[in-house]
Amino acid sequence: MNSVELAKKIRLVTAEMVYKASASHIGGALSMADILAVLYADVLQFDPNNPSDDNRDRFILSKGHTCASYYATLGIMGYFPMSYLDGFAQEGSLLLEHTSHYVPGVELSTGSLGHGLPVGCGIAYGAKKLHKNYRTYVIVGDGDMEEGSNWEALLLGAQLKLDNLCLIIDYNKIQCFGRTNEIINLEPFKEKLDAFNWNCIELDGHDHDALRNAFKEAEQTKGKPTVILANTIKAKGWKSMEDTLFSHYHSPNDEEYKQLMEDLSK
Repeated sequence: MNSVELAKKIRLVTAEMVYKASASHIGGALSMADILAVLYADVLQFDPNNPSDDNRDRFILSKGHTCASYYATLGIMGYFPMSYLDGFAQEGSLLLEHTSHYVPGVELSTGSLGHGLPVGCGIAYGAKKLHKNYRTYVIVGDGDMEEGSNWEALLLGAQLKLDNLCLIIDYNKIQCFGRTNEIINLEPFKEKLDAFNWNCIELDGHDHDALRNAFKEAEQTKGKPTVILANTIKAKGWKSMEDTLFSHYHSPNDEEYKQLMEDLSK
């Protein structure tokens, strides 16, 4: 399955999960689907039959509230039976509404923002100290980047020359209470990331070729970590909800779900 096919399937499965569970955060789950698809189709080294393989690349989803598309990805890739996804956000299910490390393929339980990148720095530094070749990838949301712990981690990553670390910022520009530039403006974002001495690549977060090239550049960059500033669209693929704050918490009703699946099937 190539990355385009995978992204489409991730979105369809995610929509079904959120609808069945009457769950939230579909907007941020859909905005990062292309990033997840390229990572799992073309970039990450992993074995779903051996999730604890010491040589696996490490992936952390810091914005754990958008885990529906992450769980969908893991199910599609064979980490657990697809039937597990039917229990998403249901009482007694392994698949909680925030990322849980008890799920096969998940490295870190997340949900409280600002934790993923600091932990990623520690994992990447450990790999350096142990002379291991695995790489560490972290997806954060733009709301994540309002946490001071992430800026401390940016300083640390550059200081330790963690060129085995790649941060991806899902920059959909909307968080729980409004647009990021109205709550805590991150701009000029790229210039700030450049100033922290990371290799910063800004791109369209829905362009698979651009993402693949950026990940390749990250692997080839020596002496500093890489951050991919991925400009994305909240609720990408759900035409009536794209780039809306409403999509952050809204779960589709019956009529909306029918239209959503038609949108995503095209």
